[in-house]
Amino acid sequence: MSLRYLPEHAETALLALELARHEAAHLRYTHSTLFAQTIDTTWVQQLHERDDLAEKVDAFVSRFGRLQDHLGEKLIPRFAALLGESPKSMLDVLAYAEKMQWIDKAEDFIGARKLRNLLVHEYMSDAQLFMQALLAAGQAAEMLFGTVAKLEAQATALGLQINT
Repeated sequence: MSLRYLPEHAETALLALELARHEAAHLRYTHSTLFAQTIDTTWVQQLHERDDLAEKVDAFVSRFGRLQDHLGEKLIPRFAALLGESPKSMLDVLAYAEKMQWIDKAEDFIGARKLRNLLVHEYMSDAQLFMQALLAAGQAAEMLFGTVAKLEAQATALGLQINT
């Protein structure tokens, strides 16, 4: 008999996956409602007067950052451990995730972190820059959703029981 994964890591990997699925669902809701609107510089400039829009942006940025942090710091490392790997640094984690095809490119994942920082630290100081970062983060959210789906497929392929 050969092991497909290390059973002692299954529970923590599945718990991390369950949390990622919940985080992704919340982000997906905010993403779909935020990006259903036409976002341009005029829209960004109205954020000063429209608390409802500003609150939606804040929710998106918060959820985007939370999911990204969870993927890079918890979910991917726990799935790596499940498969007998123990990457040490964030770059090692992302390189392993790329090798396993859980993410397409480590650079894109790192780029998404920079977008989050722009959205937090450049908030409203430059409407054009903020708009570009927000639109790029909207696309990067799709990458995060894809990563969760790929790790869910990995769990299924390993024969792990996923809570639905």
